[in-house]
Amino acid sequence: SQVLDTKDVQVFKVTVNGQDAQFAFGEKHSFKGTPLEITFPKELRKGQEAIVEISFESSPKSSALQWFTPEQTSGKKHPFLFSQCQVV
Repeated sequence: SQVLDTKDVQVFKVTVNGQDAQFAFGEKHSFKGTPLEITFPKELRKGQEAIVEISFESSPKSSALQWFTPEQTSGKKHPFLFSQCQVV
């Protein structure tokens, strides 16, 4: 399994290498946010890469998430989401 930090997001679905993965939120912390634990559907071999896709929705309270408009990106076609969260 893998644990990620989140803050004020709603997660709908998680996949690992194209397969549905189970996920659960841990106990919310006042400034660190809420841990999201992802259980991989299959055990990975040492050195095996995993592509983790998370379908989520942010909220106005998701302070660590910011967007570039399409005009602010190099391709100028799609918006770009980035995070400025740092390990505490």
